Amino acid sequence: MVELGIQIPTTFDPFAEAEEFGRTGTKDYVHFRIQQRNGRKSLTTVEGLKQELSSDKILKSLKKEFCCNGNVVHDKELGKIIQLQGDQRKKVAHFLVNAGIVKKEQIKIHGF
Repeated sequence: MVELGIQIPTTFDPFAEAEEFGRTGTKDYVHFRIQQRNGRKSLTTVEGLKQELSSDKILKSLKKEFCCNGNVVHDKELGKIIQLQGDQRKKVAHFLVNAGIVKKEQIKIHGF
């Protein structure tokens, strides 16, 4: 056969190099997401907080500040996730920055 000198593209994993070092980069950020429940009801999730922080104390102060209900969900891959009723993404981000828990550069707000 005649070689044409054409390279066949292979699959490329952009996170392969990061996984070699033990982390994919998402642990550096605190993610604020919104999940639509039914109708106008929604759920705000906060993930990526440091493990040494007390999620229960943070949740208690967030519930008291924003007059909403919430809970802490334990996930095997993501760790502790704080869930709050309603769209509280910007309020929670502002609260955590003012409390000195996270820096403004570490915040990623997702959703519409």
